[in-house]
Amino acid sequence: MLYIGIDLGTSSVKLLLMEASGKILNTVTKEYPLEFPQPGWSQQNPEDWRRAVLDGIPELLRGFDAAHVAGIGCGGQMHGLVVLDKDDQVIRPAILWNDGRTAKQVDYLNNVIGKEQLSAWTANIAFAGFTAPKLLWMRENEPENFAGISKIMLPKDYVNYILTGVHSCDYSDASGMLLLDVEHKCWSKEMLSICGISEGQMPQLFESYECIGTVKPEIAKLLGIPETVRVCAGAGDNAAAAVGTGVVGEGGCNISLGTSGTVFISSEKFGVDRNNALHAFAHADGGYHLMGCMLSAASCNKWLMEDIFKTTDFTAEQSPITPEKLGENHVYFLPYLMGERSPINDVCARGTFIGMTMDTTRADLTQAVLEGVAFAIRDSVEVARSLGIEINTSKICGGGARSPLWKTIMANVLNIKLQCLESEQGPGMGGAMLAMVACGEYTSVRKACEKIIRVSSTVDPDPDMAAKYEKRYQQFRKIYPACKELFACLAKE
Repeated sequence: MLYIGIDLGTSSVKLLLMEASGKILNTVTKEYPLEFPQPGWSQQNPEDWRRAVLDGIPELLRGFDAAHVAGIGCGGQMHGLVVLDKDDQVIRPAILWNDGRTAKQVDYLNNVIGKEQLSAWTANIAFAGFTAPKLLWMRENEPENFAGISKIMLPKDYVNYILTGVHSCDYSDASGMLLLDVEHKCWSKEMLSICGISEGQMPQLFESYECIGTVKPEIAKLLGIPETVRVCAGAGDNAAAAVGTGVVGEGGCNISLGTSGTVFISSEKFGVDRNNALHAFAHADGGYHLMGCMLSAASCNKWLMEDIFKTTDFTAEQSPITPEKLGENHVYFLPYLMGERSPINDVCARGTFIGMTMDTTRADLTQAVLEGVAFAIRDSVEVARSLGIEINTSKICGGGARSPLWKTIMANVLNIKLQCLESEQGPGMGGAMLAMVACGEYTSVRKACEKIIRVSSTVDPDPDMAAKYEKRYQQFRKIYPACKELFACLAKE
């Protein structure tokens, strides 16, 4: 049988067609625009997602027997606020995960309601990207739109609704809304009340690998697939990517270098970082995970290359950065182009180069960006280590992981082994694997991972280079605290 995986990203949807063995038969990418109506704001039209998925699936299946499609699974960008009216029409553009408009609401939740209370109810504190602060912002700034809300959804759940007509959400994605009691896997009545919404406005909750329904007849006809195709609840992009890299069960780790950057640590048991610097979420395998998330990772390099250097030849820009230069760069970069989440939780933080001189080159700036992202990832790893979690090896995925140089930098900054995968397709692959479980192809997510995921190579740290990067990291750690007050002042201008 055939399975379709959907990776609903920030700039595009990536579709893949996969056999039960894990063999990828075809991929299709459909791009769509982002809207930045004000500095720090980020939103998107859900209609663009619908059109991209419905146009992309027939293209994906071209040349294959669509009658053999058994299931569809979606991994999607998290936290985005999608609101529907009583006729299931989208009320306003979705406010995305990297939107920073909710500083006031985050401050209210963390400092008036209180971080300790939030953590007791939801296992997390408020971050600007989370969904609950967006609801508070909407209630205050768009009261008419807020009053018209019939259903509240996340981006990938809207795609699932288009396919099935079911209002659903899985536990992993719901964990990032600040509306879910993560430990007990139910909506938090306290948080719903604070946000002025009812449980009836929330979607039905599922495990990621559970079937929410089959495709609607009219959708099946449009896509050319059987009406029996099952759609699973799917997962947030990071949990789906973790499945797609085999990071399930106890003690697995995955580092993702996508638009955002994440450190994902899986666990069979519920646990919370006492300082809430890491998110405590449900996992797509039925367990839990801790996650550190930085808002700008590979997007920092894309910004420097395309917007500043005006080039798309990323490889050429990295070629002057030879091994002897690693750990020797005196230019540092804070990768906070959209503010930052883990572990500093500061919407006012900004991207910053420091240490430049008259002889600083393009290559120095490029290297500083790659290293700055690695240092920021290490910030979250250090929080995990402070909890007694040993991280000696990690899988690595995402667009940034295609750069051998960046993987070398990352392995040495973190001083761990990085495992590269034979087939790395991120959330889309994880979504397809979850669909396999929903269809009974595998009895569990773990069994699917054992059968499908294979490591192709390992990047080992070099002791001398790791020692150099240890010194650089200790310098990097001093930069944000020195700039924090200035960032807050600049944000008020």
